[in-house]
Parts: sequence; C-alpha cells; structure tokens
Amino acid sequence: MRARAAAALLAVVIAAAPAARLVAAPSINEKIQSQQSKISETHAKLSAKRHDLAIARVRESDLHTQLAETNAGIARVGATLDGLTTQVHASERQLAANKVQLDAAEATLARHNDALRHRIVDAYEHGDIGYLNVLLSATSFTEFVERWDDIRYLISETQRTVRERRAAEQAVSRARLGLEAQQIRLNDAVAQQQQVQSQLDSLASQRRGLLAAAVVARRAVAGQVAELEDLSAAEESSLESMIQERQREEEERRRALAEAARRAALLAGKGAPPPPVTAGAPGALSWPVSGPITSPFGMRPNPFGGGFEMHPGLDIGAPTGATIGAAAAGHVLFAGWYGGYGNAIILDHGGSLSTLYGHCSQIFVSVGQDVQRGQAIGAVGMTGRATGPHLHFEVRVNGVPVDPTTRLR
Repeated sequence: MRARAAAALLAVVIAAAPAARLVAAPSINEKIQSQQSKISETHAKLSAKRHDLAIARVRESDLHTQLAETNAGIARVGATLDGLTTQVHASERQLAANKVQLDAAEATLARHNDALRHRIVDAYEHGDIGYLNVLLSATSFTEFVERWDDIRYLISETQRTVRERRAAEQAVSRARLGLEAQQIRLNDAVAQQQQVQSQLDSLASQRRGLLAAAVVARRAVAGQVAELEDLSAAEESSLESMIQERQREEEERRRALAEAARRAALLAGKGAPPPPVTAGAPGALSWPVSGPITSPFGMRPNPFGGGFEMHPGLDIGAPTGATIGAAAAGHVLFAGWYGGYGNAIILDHGGSLSTLYGHCSQIFVSVGQDVQRGQAIGAVGMTGRATGPHLHFEVRVNGVPVDPTTRLR
C-alpha cells in the first residue's frame, strides 16, 4: 500500500515539475524570443550601416587618391613653369647680348658706310685727289703699277669689309628674330601652363571640399555603427542574462525531480533515507568537431581591429557543413541568432555547466530538446563575425567562460 502511495506521489511530483516548468517557461521563452527579434533587427541595421561605412571609407580613400594625384599634377606643372621661367630669363639675356652685338655691328657698318660714301662723293665732286696724288707721285712706271695695285686692293678690302659687316648684321638680325620667336613660344607655353595650374588649383580646391565632406560623412556613419554596436552588445548581454535564468530554471527542475525521486523512495520504505540527489556536470567533454585549434582561449589580437581582446573559447578549424556533435548529454537552452556568434547553440549539461557552439551554418536542434553526447546538433559555418569557416566552442561555468581544453578529452 505504501509502495503504491509512494509511486503515486512520485508520479504526481514528476508530472507537476514539467507542469510548473510549462507555466514558468513561456515567460522566459517569450522574453528570449523577443530579445532575439531585437538582436536580429539590430544586427540587420548594423550590417547595413557597416556596409555604408565601408562605402564611405572607400569614397574617402578614392578622394584622398584623387587629391594626391591632383597635387602631384600641380607639382609637375610648377616644375614645368620653373623650367620655362628659367628658359625665358635665359632667352631675355641672350636677346640683350644679341642686341649689344647687333648695335655694335650696325654702328661699325654705319661708320664704314659713311667713310665709303664720303670717299665716293669726294671722288665724284673733286676727283679722288688722294688716290690720284698717290699715283702721280710715282717716280717710275713700275712704282705707278704697284701703287695702282695697292689702291685697288685697299678699295677691294673696304668693299669686303662692308660685305662682311652686312653679313654679320644679317646673322645677328636672324639670331634676334629667332630669339624673339623663341621668346614668344616660351611666353605662350608659360601662359598655357599657368592656365593648367589654375585649373588644377581649382580642381584641388574642389576635391579638398569633397574630401572634407566625405570625412564628415564617414565619421557620422562610424558614430552610428558604434551606437548600434553598443546597442547590440547591451542586447546580447541582456539575452545572456535571460539564458542564464533559463539555465537556473532547468537546474531547479532537475533538482526537483531528483528530490521527488528521493522522497518517493523514502515513502516506499526502501531502507534508510538516501542522500539528496543532484544533477552534476559531466566529468569530461568530447571534442565537438575534428580540426586544428586556430585560435585558443585567452587574450589575442583583435581580428576586426587594433588592440587585443579576450577570446572566451576555442576556434576549431573545419570546413563549412562539417557536423557539430554535442560535447556531452544535455538540454538545449538556446538555438538561433546570437549577435557576433551568428547562429549559435547553447546546451545545459547540469551542475551549472553549459557549452556554446557558434558561427553555425545550420542548426539541427530546437530549444527544450534533450540531446545525447556526440549527437549532431548543427553544421560548421561562418555566420556572425567570423573571418572564415570554423566552430567557436565555449565552456561556461555559472555563465562564465573557462578554458575548454581543461575539460576536453
């Protein structure tokens, strides 16, 4: 009779525990589902803003490059202008020197022309008494012939000198014309380069304005990204608290069932009262997937920015789609999108021990489901914040991450 009563009591307690759980669980489940929706919405906004930020950074970088190219063009034009200015000054000096030579040649030629003109006029009006006296004063025919040759040579040399001076004058004049033409070309080139420089200066000013606007836009988007990241972190922290609350409820349910079993055994009169039964954590965990450790537990360089960060788990390298097995028997506390973890699964193993499996490409289990050690619960992926396909595996005690390698066998 007592045995039947104890069995009935145990059945009532066992039935009541899930019923109590069903009464309390929907509240926390609804909170978690609502929080998941918020996180999902924030994640969508954050992804869009990060995309906008990437575009803003590319835009800013392109404008930096364009401005640098424009400034380089200005520098090249400036160097060309300096070279042209040097050539203009050299041409001006050559023109000045050429003018001096031309003036001297023209003055000498003018003197020779005046002397020759006076000689011709004198010879025409008075006869060339000088040359005639020289000839008539000869004392012999031979001396007369010699003097005649000398006078003829003198006249010939005078004429040759005049021709040479005229040739020199023409050469200097041609040189001057060439230098003047060169001066015109140089002045035109300087004007063209100055126009190009003015256009480049205007373009540089425009691009500096665009760059300043792009910097302001990028900073504004970066601020929005930071705000959404802070919001996402707060929402994930709130979700984590809810998951821990669910884990505590699960632990209480286990204890209630164990206590009910103990009391039922006591009522059944099976000897001395057994000690309280508690659901303890497994002694060892199995590796959830095969592969090398690509990032250990502990401090590491932040793969998404500068500085260092705490890495709360193990990254195990594995191809996308590789099967993820439960590290131990347990109860599914969470299965869905979990911020930076992407698609994640959290199993409760009793004794305040839980495991997390992040960045999954697929999830094979649902919240409330019991799983066995090694059971397929998901597939490897790179959802969330991940640089490549891998499994992020965490071991938590009372919600605090610990080094998984101390428990994996």
